[in-house]
Amino acid sequence: MAPSAITETVASVLPVMKKTEAPEGKGQVVALEKTPLEAISHGIVMPGIPIFPSFVEERKHTLVHMAATFRFFHRCGFTEGMSGHISVRDPEHQGLIWMNPLGRHFGLITAGDMICLEIETGRIVGGNLTRPANSAGYLIHSAVHKRRPHDVHAVCHAHTNAGRAWSVFARPLEMLSQDICNFHNAHAVYARYGGIVFGDEEGQAIADSLGEHNKGAILMNHGLITVGETVDEAGFMFGLLDRGCQMQLQVEAAAAAGIKKNIISDEEASYNFKMASEKNALYREAQPDLEYEFEMAGGEEVVARGFEALSPLKL
Repeated sequence: MAPSAITETVASVLPVMKKTEAPEGKGQVVALEKTPLEAISHGIVMPGIPIFPSFVEERKHTLVHMAATFRFFHRCGFTEGMSGHISVRDPEHQGLIWMNPLGRHFGLITAGDMICLEIETGRIVGGNLTRPANSAGYLIHSAVHKRRPHDVHAVCHAHTNAGRAWSVFARPLEMLSQDICNFHNAHAVYARYGGIVFGDEEGQAIADSLGEHNKGAILMNHGLITVGETVDEAGFMFGLLDRGCQMQLQVEAAAAAGIKKNIISDEEASYNFKMASEKNALYREAQPDLEYEFEMAGGEEVVARGFEALSPLKL
C-alpha cells in the first residue's frame, strides 16, 4: 500500500453484544454481525480499500496496482502473445478507463505504460502514447463498463490454459471448494463463440453474459473474464476463476474413474460467498500477491516507473 494512502483501521474489539426482547418478554443477548474483515482478523483488523487525499495519488495507486496485477498474471502463466488486457476506471473521470498497451509483456508492465481511453468513443485521451491500445480489448471492456457503471471499476480478461480447457464444455463451475464459493451464483457461461472481437456485437454479448451481478464469466472456446470494484479484486478473482477451472478439470477426470464428488450445499456456499466476497475483503485477498510482485521487482517504485511522465488527460 502506498504510504500516501489514508486508511481507517478498525480497532480490535470483542464482539459487540446487545440485549433484545424475546417474544415471550424474556431478555435475550444477541451478537451484532461482524464485517468480513473483522471476522477473519484475530487482533488488529486488517484495513480494506484505502482512501486518498487527492485523485492524483489515487490514480497512481490504482495504476501501480494494475501493473503489479499484470506481473502476477505473468507469474501465473497467463500470457499468450498479445492477448489479454485489464482496464480500470479513472477515479476522477468516470467516463475514462486505463488499459495496457498492445504487445507489452505482462511481466514488464509499469504504471507508466498505461493508456487512457474514453469509454464511450474509444478516443485516446492521455497516458503513454508510444504504443497502441488493444482494439478487441477496448470493445470488450467498454461494453462491460457501460453495462455496469456503478459496481464495476476494473475488468480482467486473458486466455489461460485451464480457462480455455474448461470453457469448451460451456458449463459453470461446481462449488467444489470453500474458495470457489466466491463465485456461488456469481459467474456465468457465455456459450457462444463469435470469433476475435473486431466488432461491437461480440463485446456487447460478453457484457450481456456477465449481466447485472456476476463477478466473472467463462467464455466458450475463448478464455475468462472477471470484474471488481478495484483492480485488486478483479485480479484476485481472475486467478481464483482460473484455478477453479483447473480444479474442475482434475475432479472431472477423477470422477470419470468412478470416484464420487462431494459438492458444497447451496446453503453453505451462500454463507461462504457472503463472508468472503465483500469488496474490502477481496481487495485484501489480493495484497499478498501484489506485495510479492513489488518485492520481486525491487520495490514498489520500480513498478510505478513512468507514472509522472504520462501525457496529461485531454478531456
